[in-house]
Amino acid sequence: MSQNNPSDATHDSGEPVPFMQQLLDNPFILLFLGVMVPMLVYTLWGVIDILTVPLAK
Repeated sequence: MSQNNPSDATHDSGEPVPFMQQLLDNPFILLFLGVMVPMLVYTLWGVIDILTVPLAK
């Protein structure tokens, strides 16, 4: 009994692998994004927070 599961199909049909599938299949890229995105967001948030502090008189 064979099931037609699309995840079992190989990519021998000559179709290019979609970019998002390549991205989500690579754990190192996911690790990099999982570290870099929060770091950039919190750094930007901190810079904006510092810039919005009123000057002392």
